[in-house]
Amino acid sequence: MNTGAAESRLVHESRMSGFLMARKNNSNSEITIRKWIKDGRGAGSGKDYKPWLTVRDASSEGRSHRIFGHKTQRTHHLLSDLELAVFLLLEWHPETEDIREQFPLSLEDTQALAMDARISHPAYQGVTQIMTSDFLVTTSNLQQPKFALQAKYSESLQDARTIEKLELERRYWDQKSIPWFLVTENDIPTVISQNIGWLYPAQREQLDTNIAGERVALYAYHFKQSPQSSVIDIAKQLDVAYSLHAGQSLFEIRQLLANRYFLFDIFKSFRTIKAGEITIGDTRALTEALRVSNQ
Repeated sequence: MNTGAAESRLVHESRMSGFLMARKNNSNSEITIRKWIKDGRGAGSGKDYKPWLTVRDASSEGRSHRIFGHKTQRTHHLLSDLELAVFLLLEWHPETEDIREQFPLSLEDTQALAMDARISHPAYQGVTQIMTSDFLVTTSNLQQPKFALQAKYSESLQDARTIEKLELERRYWDQKSIPWFLVTENDIPTVISQNIGWLYPAQREQLDTNIAGERVALYAYHFKQSPQSSVIDIAKQLDVAYSLHAGQSLFEIRQLLANRYFLFDIFKSFRTIKAGEITIGDTRALTEALRVSNQ
C-alpha cells in the first residue's frame, strides 16, 4: 500500500468529514472548519505541515509551548510540558525524520470505530469533534517507519472517559497498521523534566530578535575561550566583568537556549553543562520562525 497516498486520503477525509459535521450542527463551527481547511490545517509534512490544533485553539494540561524544530525547520505547537518533553526526545533521536504534532484522525473512521466499540464519540455542544494524536512520527528505521504517540499525565488515566477515547485512538492506528504508544510523565527522564522547568520561564519572555544575533556572538566567543568551564560559572564572570546585575548573563544565555539559538544535550543537567558542550543553532531560521509565530 502507498503510505503517502493513504496519509493524504486520511487527512482529506478527516478535514472534509469534520467540515460536513460542523455544517450540519453549528454554523460557527462551519466557519471555523472552513477557515482551517483553507489554512491547510492537518496537511503537509516537514516544514510545510500545519497542526490541526495550535496553542491558540485549545486549552492545555499545563503550559503550552511554541518551539522551533531543527528536524522540520518550523515552529511546533505543543499543548503541555509533557508534550514538550516528548518532542525534545523525538527531536534528539537520530532516526527521527519528521514530527507532526496535533495530527487529525479521519472522522469517518473514528465514528465507525466508536460505533463498533459502543463508545460515545467525542463531541462538544452537540458538534462531533475530530480526534487528534499528539504526534505522528516518521523515522529512518525500516522496521518502524512510522508511529503515533499520545502524551497523557498519569493522573488523567484514572478517568474512565479518557480511557475510552484512548481506546478509540489505539484502534484507529491499529486499523492503519501503524504502532501507537501512550506516554506519561513517568516515562520521561528526570533530568529532561528539570531542564524544561529551568528553560520554560525564559522561553516565555519576549526575545528581541534584532539583538539575538549579537548575544549569540558574544556568548559564543566566551564559551570558546573557556570550553571546560561550566556555563553558570562563565555567566557569573561576565556579570562581574560587564558590571551587570547578578544573574543577567545567565538569564540571557537561558533565553537563547530556550529558543534554541544555542543547543545542548537535553539529557545533561543545565547545572553541569560545560561551555564546550554548547553549539550554535540555525540563527537565521530561528529568527524567522520567532517572527512568524509571534504575529
